[in-house]
Amino acid sequence: MKRILLAEDEEVLRMLVVDTLEDEDYEVDKAADGMEAIQLLESNTYDLIILDYMMPGYTGLEIIEKIQSSEIKNQGKILMLSAKSQQFEQERILEAGADYFMSKPFSPLKLIEKIEVILHETESLLY
Repeated sequence: MKRILLAEDEEVLRMLVVDTLEDEDYEVDKAADGMEAIQLLESNTYDLIILDYMMPGYTGLEIIEKIQSSEIKNQGKILMLSAKSQQFEQERILEAGADYFMSKPFSPLKLIEKIEVILHETESLLY
């Protein structure tokens, strides 16, 4: 079973995404802010990390910086969710180290499709 960390401060969106992912048989840990996400990343490994761009504590970009600087052990792919959907913001997020970007709002079905592609690509690289 693939393990996913979802760091999202909007409670309703967090619950919707967690329910959707669990319905697809993913194991999901959830964080309500950047501090909680860091704590989970320090003690767990994930196949996919889904980060909200703007969160209290640490932003999604600050969490990526901590992963990149090896303060946190090697993790899986990173998908950034953001309402900042302008091209230069997407480029900034990807240049910072996110592997994928998805703009808000999004449909849960589109999110599942994207996650399936991401995790399938990761499996293809392993074999």
